[in-house]
Amino acid sequence: MSTDAVPDDDRSARLLLRTAARELAEIATTLRSASVHATAAATDGAVGGALPRAPAAGLRAQRAVLRAVTNRRGLGYAVAGGTAGALGAKLGGMVGAHSLAVRVMTTSLRLRIAAVTLQNPELAADPLLRRLSEAVAADREIESVRALCALVRDRGTARALSAIAPVFGEVLALRALLDQNPLNDRTAWLIASGSSVASADPITGLSNRAIAVLDVGEGAARRVAPRPDEAARLRSRGSLLDFLANLCAVGPTGRALVQSVMGPDGIERHVVQVPGMRIGDPDHESPGDLLGAFSSTLLDSAPFSRALAKAIDDFGVPAGAEIAMVGHSAGGAAIMNLAQDAMFCARYTLTHVVAIGSPVDFKRPASPHTWVASITNQHDLVPSLDGQGAGNCFDLHPDWYVVDYTDPTHLFPACHSLEHYTANLAEDLPEAREHIERELRPYQGPVTRSQLYQLYDREAPARRTIETRRVTTAGGPVELPIRCYEGLALTAYFTVDAQAAARLLGDRGRAVRMGGRALAAIHAFDNRRSSLGEHREVHLGIVVDDPGGRQPLRTWRELLARADRRALGTHFVASAFTDDLVCAAASEVWGHAAFVGDLRVECDAGRLHVEVGAPRDPAMALSGPLGPGLPITARDLVVYSHRGGIPLRSHIEERGGRRAHPSPGARLTVGTADHPVARHLRDLGLDGARPMLCLVSPARRSRRDAGVPWPAR
Repeated sequence: MSTDAVPDDDRSARLLLRTAARELAEIATTLRSASVHATAAATDGAVGGALPRAPAAGLRAQRAVLRAVTNRRGLGYAVAGGTAGALGAKLGGMVGAHSLAVRVMTTSLRLRIAAVTLQNPELAADPLLRRLSEAVAADREIESVRALCALVRDRGTARALSAIAPVFGEVLALRALLDQNPLNDRTAWLIASGSSVASADPITGLSNRAIAVLDVGEGAARRVAPRPDEAARLRSRGSLLDFLANLCAVGPTGRALVQSVMGPDGIERHVVQVPGMRIGDPDHESPGDLLGAFSSTLLDSAPFSRALAKAIDDFGVPAGAEIAMVGHSAGGAAIMNLAQDAMFCARYTLTHVVAIGSPVDFKRPASPHTWVASITNQHDLVPSLDGQGAGNCFDLHPDWYVVDYTDPTHLFPACHSLEHYTANLAEDLPEAREHIERELRPYQGPVTRSQLYQLYDREAPARRTIETRRVTTAGGPVELPIRCYEGLALTAYFTVDAQAAARLLGDRGRAVRMGGRALAAIHAFDNRRSSLGEHREVHLGIVVDDPGGRQPLRTWRELLARADRRALGTHFVASAFTDDLVCAAASEVWGHAAFVGDLRVECDAGRLHVEVGAPRDPAMALSGPLGPGLPITARDLVVYSHRGGIPLRSHIEERGGRRAHPSPGARLTVGTADHPVARHLRDLGLDGARPMLCLVSPARRSRRDAGVPWPAR
């Protein structure tokens, strides 16, 4: 594989097509400029005011100007510019009247598609792709929709997008220029002319900036420690592949890594490494979420880049020190925004920027001495989100080192992953890798210092003072309440046989029934940062009503009650932890049947995985897709337990966004070992069961205090 893996004849033909396309685009831009001037002259009030003084000459001039912007043999229907031009363009677009400028520009787009097809012959060989391209080029809108539907139906959405990715921007611009929707014409022109970033949706014309400006905040960065498995993967030397390996280790988690490297000349330099968009819905805290990706692409400054500046400042990089930055996806856009900041470049010497799979075509570093490399896979849609993709015929950055390549793996989003780019650079693009390594030679050497940062949209408000106290356990002292500052929470509800649930509870509670069946719950928590350190926990419980109550509860009304007034809760029958101290606290403070073991609690790309026990022979594993979800408000969890024969009631205060998945595709598998969790799950008949509901909190914060005695029934 190479960046130009085509015969010389095809390469020459492709160059000629791109050159012709660029010249036609320049001609179209000139024609449109003439149309704007002619429209301005036709609607100028001064021209109309001069008619009484020279009516004959004035009318001839007016008629000539109007004819210039409406004559199909001249500029076509070319009303453009100003209020009158915008209104006229909308009316013309609604009836399909096009200007000469549009016709020339669409010809340029067709030539670009032809040039890309030479490098990607499957675009012409595939009948479904050819049908779509021909329908769009011929302005057959209904046939275009049918062709796209046929492609999606045959390949699936991911493979369909992957197939058209090399010409995605050109197809969208071509369709937008030829359709009857006047709202998307400006965006189509920006894409086709390569004059600016596509600031609106090219299909509907709705502004993307209206979304991007919602991303507000001064940016903030806090030091965090890597997990043990992450720390083991961080490299101890500096090189391009080492920096990419670091990014893979950190992952799209809303964090960034800053390192100091001792160069071959004995000078210490600094490297900022920024992964891509944080997985999940916008959480109103991370600048690297979906909203942050929008703003980093469309705006020159956003919370993402401002948070990076805070991290660099906190790291203690001296003024004037040399810095290199490496970013993937939205992280690449964020570091380019920082490179555009003149004040940042005046404070530090930004020598190198490497953007991988990033939409950065319309970003310019403030310093002319900053060396920039842009690496993009032609089947990766993300770099084309600014409007310029593989079909770009403009030399936007003659001073950049641009690697725009294709490989046999066309599937998106797989080809966008940093692991895929890293493998391509390591194995398939030796010339590009060696060139970038030569440029980064000052940063090749031992790493002298590393610091990981969690990035935020804004500084956290001053925390409310919490009264704490220490209790002594067999595992050591524990500070109550136990707080989780950052974590993941997963809850899965199952319906179980009511009699089996009653036998498991004994006299410790009354199971809530729905349709004659009881409810069991698996609560799994990955506490990445807490007052007891990093740990994971998994609980198996039965949903119960007030242990001291005499009458069955009105369950649905109970769901709406505040935790301090809610009798509905969960009785934990088995609890597993990864930490001895936390396990001791669970047993001695709350009376849970607790034990220590191997646990996995993961949720990524719409799939969950919860595992208790040794990886080779787990006691239980809950794994599979979550399915469609909807946002809900986080609710505190009421927990019932017994300690020394005394019933206790406690509640876990929950904060952070949550999503409910009412039809999850996950399935529970129960092991055969004599394990407390496995034994209870088998007693409940849950081996092979699917949950009726899953709740996911990807950015969970929580607090749990000691339980209080509760009257027994």
